Amino acid sequence: MQYRRLGTSDLRVSEISFGCWTMGGLNWVNGSPNGWADPDEAEVRRGIKVALDAGVNHFDNADVYGNGKAERMLARCLKRLGVKSTKVIIATKVGWFPGTAESAYEPAHIRHQCEQSLVNLGRDHIDLYYFHHGDFGPNDRYVEGAVETARKLQKEGKVRWIGLSAYSEKDFARLVPKIKPVCLQSFASALDDKFIAPGSAVQKLMTKHPLSFVAFGPLAKGRLLDKYNPKKPPTFEPGDHRRGNAGFTKGALADLHARLAKIKKRFGGTTEDLAAVALNYVLEQPNVGCVIPGFRNPSQARCNVQAAGRRLSAADIDFIRKVFAKS
Repeated sequence: MQYRRLGTSDLRVSEISFGCWTMGGLNWVNGSPNGWADPDEAEVRRGIKVALDAGVNHFDNADVYGNGKAERMLARCLKRLGVKSTKVIIATKVGWFPGTAESAYEPAHIRHQCEQSLVNLGRDHIDLYYFHHGDFGPNDRYVEGAVETARKLQKEGKVRWIGLSAYSEKDFARLVPKIKPVCLQSFASALDDKFIAPGSAVQKLMTKHPLSFVAFGPLAKGRLLDKYNPKKPPTFEPGDHRRGNAGFTKGALADLHARLAKIKKRFGGTTEDLAAVALNYVLEQPNVGCVIPGFRNPSQARCNVQAAGRRLSAADIDFIRKVFAKS
């Protein structure tokens, strides 16, 4: 496993790190589904052991993942494995779960959620604390207070570094100068690389400041593993954010299946081969610090970590980009 520095920080994270969203299980926030199918904690724990044994040192979490469930599960799993949580880098986030506040970015709410995350994680500090999205209210009314609160938490030693997760180029461009994060986080995969493609606006922003990119969804919710049958699309339970997702329809899966046939012909047809292509495609892009694929069992964890070190050439990258180019 290789390690990469995030921005100008002293955080050196495994290039393949692990996302904890699936650990939160089925969930809703303000009536909207934002979870995954409920996991088996024993299976999750075995998956974490696979990750640790392979050299993974960074786990990405959030207060909204199961509304605290994922943070608590990660802490329990590490404890059961005999690993002090301070021996790994743990990121978590604030912003999607508002509780009783008008906005999740109210200073009092940020402080409360930070303190609760520390309790959930069984730690006295958070290594990397993200603002989870770019909506700071009309005219960014909450951004000044939110940043001030985050900086106070840093001075108090409760947060080491601040990150920014967002979902649009405009949000990143507007907020980076105000927040001064050490890294950015958003979705990135061979299916949608708009933030990390060379020459993109976000790449230019990261080079200017300088920043690293933490990529979630590098396997496109498992779709890049060709695991879903286009003739029988998967169904998801209420509370699973994938329910109703257009990417899981017959037409979308059939189109993707045809594209993946070309990938298999060049790189191999196993699930491990496809995972290696998907993860390393993202890792080969400029300024990418790490990928954070999800997992829910040791099999998926092994599939993630075996991709470490399986590099792609410039010709490979060009081929993959052309295969997934929008028609």
